[in-house]
Amino acid sequence: MYPGTYAAEAPDRVAAVMTGTGETLTYGDLERRSVQLAHVLHEAGLRPGDVVALLTENNLRAFEVYWAAMRSGLYITAVNWHLKADEVAYIVNDSGATALIVSAEQAATAEAITGLTTGVKLKLAFGGQVKGYGGYEDTIATASDAPFADQPNGSTMLYSSGTTGRPKGVRPSLPDRQVTEPGEALAGLASMFFGVNQDSVYLSPGPIYHAAPLRWCGSIQVLGGTVVMTKRFDAEQVLAAIQDYHVTHAQFVPTMFVRMLQLPQDTRDRYDVSSLRVAIHAAAPCPVEVKQKMIAWWGPVLFEYYAGTEGNGMTAIDSATWLTKPGTVGRPISGTVRICADDGTELPAGQAGGVYFESEEIPFAYHNDPDKTRAAQHRDHPNWTTLGDIGYLDEDGFLFLTDRKAFTIISGGVNIYPQETENVLALHPAVYDVAVIGVPDPEMGESVAAFVQPAPGAVPGPELEQEIIAFVKSKIAGYKAPRTVRFVDSLPRSEAGKLMKKELKARYASA
Repeated sequence: MYPGTYAAEAPDRVAAVMTGTGETLTYGDLERRSVQLAHVLHEAGLRPGDVVALLTENNLRAFEVYWAAMRSGLYITAVNWHLKADEVAYIVNDSGATALIVSAEQAATAEAITGLTTGVKLKLAFGGQVKGYGGYEDTIATASDAPFADQPNGSTMLYSSGTTGRPKGVRPSLPDRQVTEPGEALAGLASMFFGVNQDSVYLSPGPIYHAAPLRWCGSIQVLGGTVVMTKRFDAEQVLAAIQDYHVTHAQFVPTMFVRMLQLPQDTRDRYDVSSLRVAIHAAAPCPVEVKQKMIAWWGPVLFEYYAGTEGNGMTAIDSATWLTKPGTVGRPISGTVRICADDGTELPAGQAGGVYFESEEIPFAYHNDPDKTRAAQHRDHPNWTTLGDIGYLDEDGFLFLTDRKAFTIISGGVNIYPQETENVLALHPAVYDVAVIGVPDPEMGESVAAFVQPAPGAVPGPELEQEIIAFVKSKIAGYKAPRTVRFVDSLPRSEAGKLMKKELKARYASA
């Protein structure tokens, strides 16, 4: 199935709705407008394997661009609109995009990159005028709405968040099928493991340029459900959306759970979330106490998965199983997990090392970066690939993540995983947000430093610093506790909730 099927059966079925404004996009309109845009792209010279870049905040037009690419054998590269102009230009150029579609809200960036993206043949803007860009609405209005006879399936080519270096473009092979034919892998998983169908209402509070929101929303539309999109994440507005739209499925990152748990109890009690059947979370390990509190609040509807933009494998777990093994991210449902030491030796259960997924074939390549592609592959088994995480398998084959390899603190020759310390501090009443990194130490090489955004009403200072350090020591080994606590106004996070530790370390170095 694909959106055109539902457009023919029930053209007024809602494919997507925007909270706040109530703007809707029906399956009939999604089919017609994506076909028209596909004709525009074809007339501009784009052919299967070419790339269309998209620069937008959360906007329903994103789905039209997505499906125009999917039905044309094109790659869609959605770009993080928070990036600076030269960073956006780098991604557009590195991807090889020959079409660029932007939102008028991103006019300043869109105009700034005009002279930096000379390889782009077609430039369109929706939602208003942008200098140097054609009008999206006027352009597609004159195009044919008759689908091409040949509609090879496209794919996403998305860039990693760049938390540890330059963003890396992940370019998978194009599927060998028509867009009208079944076989979309994520849609199959959504249907099989999470019960998504035509009656599902899926809340997407994450940024549409991120891999999970874009791909999951597309999969919901493959299955005929309705996507409820928020402009941005707001804890109380998300609860209101669940209640008002009778949301059955939703996806979050752990930071969003923390923000919702920080709401006053009477605010949380105000909203009916009983329609939820599945609350998926991913992107980062969820602190055990946070997840326990969410299950106590929402019931056993939380499903966790571990995967990456690279699509090299996936683990998953439901609430009931997780409660028997708190902290795990589940067992593999795609690929086989291997844990390896730095020398490539496979490690036994209980020992932490690099997390690899074994696939039948090499599952991905980083675009224009063969060195990074090789670095993600096991030295002896190229079809074992890693996302850069550290973890271990227990005796039952459940995966536990400890941190990212790049963030490991080596203090006095001992490895310390910041995620463990961050998890302890996440629900300290005086902590609104926290990041833990290693900072230079003349004696130990590195020492543990916590950067804390205080909760409203908390008074930063030496007394709170000592309270925080003592709190950590009461929960985990003392050597994992921060030696210093620095109070900050905010922490650098991506819109998807990921800590940008590279940026935080740069701030510390400059200070």
